[in-house]
Amino acid sequence: MKYPAMESSTLEFKRTLPENDQIIKTVIGFCNRSGGKLIIGIDTERTIIGIAENEIEKVMEYINKSIFESSCPPIIPSIHSQRIADKFLLIIEVSSGMNKPYYRKSEGLEKGTYIRLGRSTVKATADMIEDLKWQSRGRSFDMLPTYHSKEEDLDKPKILEFLNSRKAPKIKTVTREILSSYEFIIEEHASLYSTVGGILLFGKTPQKFFSEAMILCSHFSGVSGREAIGSIDCTGTLFEQFHMAYHFITTRLSRAFSIRSIKREEQLEIPETALREMLLNAIIHRNYHINAPTKIAIYDNRVEIFSPGVFPGPLDTQNLKMGLTFIRNNVICKAFREAGYIEKLGSGFIALFESYEKRDLYPPEIIEGEGFIKCILPRPSFTSKLPKKNTESTPLLALFEVAEEVAISDVMKALHLSRPTAGRRLADLIDKGLIEQIGQGKGTRYRKTRN
Repeated sequence: MKYPAMESSTLEFKRTLPENDQIIKTVIGFCNRSGGKLIIGIDTERTIIGIAENEIEKVMEYINKSIFESSCPPIIPSIHSQRIADKFLLIIEVSSGMNKPYYRKSEGLEKGTYIRLGRSTVKATADMIEDLKWQSRGRSFDMLPTYHSKEEDLDKPKILEFLNSRKAPKIKTVTREILSSYEFIIEEHASLYSTVGGILLFGKTPQKFFSEAMILCSHFSGVSGREAIGSIDCTGTLFEQFHMAYHFITTRLSRAFSIRSIKREEQLEIPETALREMLLNAIIHRNYHINAPTKIAIYDNRVEIFSPGVFPGPLDTQNLKMGLTFIRNNVICKAFREAGYIEKLGSGFIALFESYEKRDLYPPEIIEGEGFIKCILPRPSFTSKLPKKNTESTPLLALFEVAEEVAISDVMKALHLSRPTAGRRLADLIDKGLIEQIGQGKGTRYRKTRN
């Protein structure tokens, strides 16, 4: 019998009670993200194995005490059993924590903080830990002061232009009251500083303070990224970076023309809505505390947008189509919304997938890695066979469009699959004649069939 749900960022299966501390790490990872369930008695193929009924009560008491004593701040899980047919499952459930970051006492904050990324629990980086702290305080990084800055580092004419572009009465002077209300400046210990958001949005020289807060755009020949045929560093304010990057991408993609009535209409080869929304998402919601640039790469068959930082709050790759909203950068988001770049919060990923479906293009892919999010926007040449529907093989086939050869470890890491599941899906594609196996043993790799 199969369990109806699949593993995700909020659900994990264990065949038996682990002998090591994996339960504690997983529970901490759940609390540091959106909460979740750990179910014991189900294998990696979702087959219900069950656990012995006479062990349940003893195990429940042990796990409850172990999690409480091993975590800091203390985590109190909800532990119960569930009977399905003649099998018994043990369910450990926790909600998203209010006092993040949670960590394992014996390892300490720096080494013992864990977080869920897709179907995996990983050790949080220093940047992730800081992000969790700000979430608990109700603050975002762009609200913090830039201590080596002054109010004069803000470009007042640009701020005045922004303010008068809103649907509000026109103003003539940018006052400190206005700057404070938008949190472009902040007073601390009797000194006035520009905030991170103020500098990034309207700084005279933003990269003087945040050297890596920019977008690197590259155009490569082929599909592997070995030969660059064009590149540009998009610097300046976030608004300026958006326009530079958007122009670079759109001028390097193909356009189709059609005559309707007496007018000639043109259409970008990929939906402009999708490109615009994902570029805005990479700018507005990236983690600027990470000292790395946003990267955009154009290949013959796809456009990749690489953004530093993982999804904030309850967002993950499993619920992007639900329209959930969690704002990482409050100052930046508010400015882009009032400037008219954002119409409705939470609609970006919905518009992304819908725009591709309307054009019958291969579906986009969103990958959350350890410290980054990558969005793959397929171009029409991404694959010769368009799937009729998005099946479990779709993301696996997409891997062969971005790499000539892949190993089973690549599949496991990219798609967050167990080795048996990854092997089964690869074997299925081999049976269908879509991919072929190269070599044997540890050196085994897979590639698309030559025909």
